[in-house]
Amino acid sequence: MGQETIKYSIRQDGKVTQEVFNVPGDACLNLTEDIELELGDLEDRTYTVDYYQQPNLNTDVTLQYNQNEN
Repeated sequence: MGQETIKYSIRQDGKVTQEVFNVPGDACLNLTEDIELELGDLEDRTYTVDYYQQPNLNTDVTLQYNQNEN
């Protein structure tokens, strides 16, 4: 997966478009929440393929079973 990116475009009529790339799941909503509040009323939200992907929660785990038994 590529670098997490937020792209803002400001049209001549003053409307702002925000695009989030390479942020899986609903993390993009948390990432952009503060700036959206500052920009004003949200007119429309379109979800990309990244939104519907599950974030990678895989981590390395070491299990030690019956460690205290002889």
